[in-house]
Amino acid sequence: FHSHRQSDTRAAKGRLMQMMPVVSTNIKAVGYDPESQTMRVEFHSGGVYDHLNVPAADHQALISARDSHGKHYNRHIRGVHASNKVK
Repeated sequence: FHSHRQSDTRAAKGRLMQMMPVVSTNIKAVGYDPESQTMRVEFHSGGVYDHLNVPAADHQALISARDSHGKHYNRHIRGVHASNKVK
């Protein structure tokens, strides 16, 4: 069992976005700003992407994915929601 702590990163317009660690071989943490509907995904490889206009339900579905967070991301988020590379 790995203990993960939450981290904060700046979201759009300088707001803090709380990042929630997930147990995944590809995805390190996921954050969400409901006001702007921006979902941030941080990868173990170091890449960080903001996905735009993501409904809260889509964020929750990724966080609670039963099979694989990475597979869910590839099927339902990547290429579906516009994104900006943050890092």
